[in-house]
Amino acid sequence: MSACAQSDREDSGSGDSGGDSAATDATFTFGAAGAPEVFDPFYASDGETFRVTRQMFEGLVEVKPGSAEIGPGLAEKWEPSEDGKTWTFTLREGVKFTDGEEFNAEAVCANFERMADQNETAQAGPAEYWAYSMEGFGDDSLYRSCKATDAKTVELKISRATSKFPAMLSLSAFAMQSPKALESGDANNVKKQGEGFAYPKNAQEPVGTGPYTLEKYDTANSTVTLKRNDEYWGEKAKNAEIVFKIIPDESTRRQELEAGSINGYDLPNPVDWKGLEDSGNTVEVRPAFNILYVGLNPEKNTKLKDLKVRQALSMAVDRENLVTSQLPEGAVAASQFMPDTVKGYNSELQPMKKDVEGAKKLLKEAGAEGMELTFAYPSEVTRPYMPNPQKIHEAIRRDFEAVGIKVKVVTKPWNGGYLDGVDNGQFDAWLLGWTGDYDSADNFIGTFFGNLKSNDFHTSATDFGSDLSKELKEADQTVDEAERTTMYEELNKKIAEEYIPGLPISHSPPALVVGEGVEGLTASPLTAEQFDTVTVEGGK
Repeated sequence: MSACAQSDREDSGSGDSGGDSAATDATFTFGAAGAPEVFDPFYASDGETFRVTRQMFEGLVEVKPGSAEIGPGLAEKWEPSEDGKTWTFTLREGVKFTDGEEFNAEAVCANFERMADQNETAQAGPAEYWAYSMEGFGDDSLYRSCKATDAKTVELKISRATSKFPAMLSLSAFAMQSPKALESGDANNVKKQGEGFAYPKNAQEPVGTGPYTLEKYDTANSTVTLKRNDEYWGEKAKNAEIVFKIIPDESTRRQELEAGSINGYDLPNPVDWKGLEDSGNTVEVRPAFNILYVGLNPEKNTKLKDLKVRQALSMAVDRENLVTSQLPEGAVAASQFMPDTVKGYNSELQPMKKDVEGAKKLLKEAGAEGMELTFAYPSEVTRPYMPNPQKIHEAIRRDFEAVGIKVKVVTKPWNGGYLDGVDNGQFDAWLLGWTGDYDSADNFIGTFFGNLKSNDFHTSATDFGSDLSKELKEADQTVDEAERTTMYEELNKKIAEEYIPGLPISHSPPALVVGEGVEGLTASPLTAEQFDTVTVEGGK
């Protein structure tokens, strides 16, 4: 917590870097699995949205390319106070937002005050990254204040020491936006609209500091076009444009890559990896830094409050068969809600084995024989931890039915009601997952279960919810790393054996593919690729 970071990137101050001569008029066309939900990253929660906003916005700290480590972003360096509650950030000079406004300490504080000041609708829904990371709003929040001590220096105060600071500031949701654009766009006026939300003007007109800006979102042709920011403070983007072509079907994405109408896409079907490489494409396989899980909602289906019912559901799932039949080579069954590369992983835990008779016995003891379960999965999406949601859902559904559970199947488009349905507690159980934002136990289990007021698993409806929330907070604020790691190991055991708020299923190594003539792409274990370094041979 006492370490400092210093920039190793050349600050050009005006975008006139020596590398600009490599910039071309080419277009990099990427096949996206889904549409962006919104262009305000603060209200986003899914990878398809962040893939787009990441090219336009930057945070105080950024994840280093190709790793899960943090490094300088819009802040060149940072230093904590002795008690870990005050963090001083030294900002880059010569940075402007794409509307011409200066990036400075006052702009940083305007952003943090905006994030902290959310209406009830936003607090209960789309401001979930703040709710998870900052542990709520108002008096409950980890965030306390922001002060501009001079134009280049910011003091951020938090309520207690935490293992996730300042790494959490690398989250795309906490990227810096133009205060002028936020004000003119009525940024915090989020409203409920049917099963989803209506977002203010700024969410359609993003203004960041990044290497690209939004040119057009063509819903009729399902494309998002970004253009190069020629006033960017650092090295200019290599390509003049990025086009995200929204192609929900993975096989169609492959066909378009082979036809040359796109230059790359994420999450190719594992059975296609060799064929893609044999055709001259480049397949980058990332490390498995994720978790696929079945979420459970005891608030909606009160039978799920009974530990025996949750144990039975976990026993019903044949994880090993699912891994070998539905997931890529290198995938493994999960014993807990984090991968084994994160400190705090409990190596003594083993994935729950399938036990049909044991599950039936527990359901009978709980008086839940023949119980009904509304079990949802998303359409129009492919996720790093979930290459084929429908087939994975079908496999788990059959496992549930084999122990006598009556499953009602629900499916909705990923950004067309599914994520909102999870946020609003519409399902008894659902498929979802998480790719880590940075290397931290808190970013996994703290995100899932740490906040009683904003918790997709609705642990507030269980007898263990407040205990789990308290225990996670105690672990997170423990400064000694060895002691903190031990606490997380013990917590993972409790979650797996005593609490069972959901069902950890698997960890999968996701891949990314680009066609011939594409160079400069660095694959990220966080699936957080930057496209400004990409070149496409042959121009447009």
